[in-house]
Amino acid sequence: MRSLLLTSDLSAADMDAILAKAGDLKKRLKSGQEVSSLKGKVVGLVFEKPSTRTRTGFEVASLRLGGHSLYLSTNELQLSRGEPIKDTARVLGSYLDIIVARVNAQATVDQLAGFSGVPVVNALSELEHPTQIIADFFTILEAKGRLKGLKIAYVGDGDNVCNSLVMGSAIEGINIAVACPRNYHPSESILEQAQTMSKKTGCIVEVVEDPAKAVRDADIVYTDVWVSMGEESEKDRRLRAFKGYQVNAKLLEGAEPDASVMHCLPAHRGLEITDDVLEGAQSIVWKQAENKLYGAAAVLEWLAEQ
Repeated sequence: MRSLLLTSDLSAADMDAILAKAGDLKKRLKSGQEVSSLKGKVVGLVFEKPSTRTRTGFEVASLRLGGHSLYLSTNELQLSRGEPIKDTARVLGSYLDIIVARVNAQATVDQLAGFSGVPVVNALSELEHPTQIIADFFTILEAKGRLKGLKIAYVGDGDNVCNSLVMGSAIEGINIAVACPRNYHPSESILEQAQTMSKKTGCIVEVVEDPAKAVRDADIVYTDVWVSMGEESEKDRRLRAFKGYQVNAKLLEGAEPDASVMHCLPAHRGLEITDDVLEGAQSIVWKQAENKLYGAAAVLEWLAEQ
């Protein structure tokens, strides 16, 4: 039995297998074929935080693969009354076949995996968002035809999405330059792990403070919100810190002429990205959002086969 708790849980072979599944499932589902790889299985979504794309993606994927989904807001579980996570995990594991969890703390998803006895998917924690990166890489493959050797420039907060993007890039041999203010770097431990991995896969993983330097010759320019869920009290300080880290038309001039723009959404137009870039010809954001469904389907099918 395997779980997907961190991007580093995947080898390059694992990642490639999941991405291949995403492509196959997208073709089959869009053509109207019936898929039954989750027939008779129930996927439980344990969510502590709001979600649009991730929740909908996993719910729809479960149904389109022939299974069932059950949304379990933690406000409606006994977790809200103090039941230990390990107790909830044991019970849910006896009912469900796969657990997809969006949590405040990585420790929560780790405990769900440790005590449930079923595969667990990290659908976002404060540390990582591994399923986002699967959808992202699938989208890049569709747009560019390859992963290895490309350059991603990530501009903004070194948050959970950035952590997973850094680790995933190192696994796949993608060059990545992260531009963020000094106090908002990616996780130091994940960065070290990615830099070690990059020596094996032949790519460059670097963190700089100058967005223009990061974007230079980039094939992909990626950004995320400056104020993530749970950080609302830091909004004013963060807006000051990230001034100058906006993805706009001027910044894109330093990237490759055919560079694609990505954002994991929701987007705050006028802050981390301008409306004209988000809606522009170089944006693949909406395809990226659509592919959350096929990434979710691929992860579920892959775990069901383990």
